[in-house]
Amino acid sequence: MAHKWYIVHTYSGFENRVKTSLEERIKQYGLEDRFSEIVVPTEKVVEVVKGQRRTSSRKVYPGYILVKMDLDKETWHLVQDTPKVTGFVGGQNNPTPLPDSEAERILHQMEERSLHPRPKHDFEKGDKVIVTEGPFANFTGVVDEVRPDKGKVRVLVSIFGRATPVELEVGHIQKAS
Repeated sequence: MAHKWYIVHTYSGFENRVKTSLEERIKQYGLEDRFSEIVVPTEKVVEVVKGQRRTSSRKVYPGYILVKMDLDKETWHLVQDTPKVTGFVGGQNNPTPLPDSEAERILHQMEERSLHPRPKHDFEKGDKVIVTEGPFANFTGVVDEVRPDKGKVRVLVSIFGRATPVELEVGHIQKAS
């Protein structure tokens, strides 16, 4: 039987620990032939902190991992009984496999984002923001232009009742609620 992808729900923040525990349990029970892959979907993100570009990893789907396996009673129990696993997505006792096309899309997206990291903070033209650092701290404004390659945005800040364009680092603003 061909292995299929399943989505497993975990405690948020414990995805990597669940992956490691599951891999150890598979070896311990000698079921390596019934599992082929365990993936924690992540993406690389870039942020500018104090003028320095920093790349870090961020989970795409916090609280979920993908497991490619041959599902039967024994493998279901092995996954289900792993610490910090809350269950399968798509039916507790008889979960629905993830379509191969969807799994491939997620894996391709991960690969693409590792080659081309995204900005940690996604701002778009027209977003209302608050300046958090620098000479314009506590000013509110509207994003006029986003330059992710430089980690900067141009914000129209109201100074003396007049909209004034100010170039700021992405890390110096946050979305206004």
